[in-house]
Amino acid sequence: MKNKPSMSIIRGLLFTYDIENTDDLEREKIIASKDINDERELSELFDELTKPEFLLYTKIEQEWFIDSIDHYLSINDSFDAVFKTMTTYFSTPVNNQREFMQILLSRLKHYRSTH
Repeated sequence: MKNKPSMSIIRGLLFTYDIENTDDLEREKIIASKDINDERELSELFDELTKPEFLLYTKIEQEWFIDSIDHYLSINDSFDAVFKTMTTYFSTPVNNQREFMQILLSRLKHYRSTH
């Protein structure tokens, strides 16, 4: 049974980067040190902070994240529902929210295929 695409679960996956998340100075430094508008640095950030959390989810939950991001990309969504509702530790604003999500999707698919 497939879950319906959900913006809220995407936002939940990105909660690591939200200032509402529990204080963790080391994590905050890592996040702030990366240029999130650079594909390589954003991928490194996802590999370091998103991958371990993503791999804790069940295969069905992992598919839900992937399918949700894929769905919203396919309908040309801006992802404002995610980005406008969170304040992050990013040192600069996300210049292209769709590109950010495409990189995230690519990394999630990579994690799935290698584990």
